[in-house]
Amino acid sequence: MVKRTCMDDASCPVARALDTIGDWWALLIVRESFAGVRRFGDFQKRLGLAKNILSTRLRTLVAEGILEMRPASDGSVYQEYVLTKKGRGLYKVMVALYQWGEEHLFEDDEPRTALLERATGKPLPALEVRSAGGAPLAIRDLIVFPSEAPPFIRPD
Repeated sequence: MVKRTCMDDASCPVARALDTIGDWWALLIVRESFAGVRRFGDFQKRLGLAKNILSTRLRTLVAEGILEMRPASDGSVYQEYVLTKKGRGLYKVMVALYQWGEEHLFEDDEPRTALLERATGKPLPALEVRSAGGAPLAIRDLIVFPSEAPPFIRPD
């Protein structure tokens, strides 16, 4: 088995993010958390995941500060897994992944889940990257500086 490379010290935010949540089971657990799932047994039922794998992934998500364990809200002896602020910050990432998958991985007539605005029942508009002034930005409008570069350079 190939040993996974740790990206803790990478200067790229994408590399560090993938190091933290790049496992597909972790992202599916986060997806279920956004849907309101909080208990181990409910995660297991919805994902069909083996207990040992689910346990490992939940432990990692708690250690990374994406989920936290709390006493059950119904007062029972159970513990619940709740998204933290850091975990809730994955909201835009999950919507972007959903929209990308919907656009590129399904045939027009193929059944799929729907992500709708609760108040209107309408589909969400596509996420866009925008400038500080609000204008849409294309990939050609962006630049990634190496970590040694000054934080801001004016274009010529």
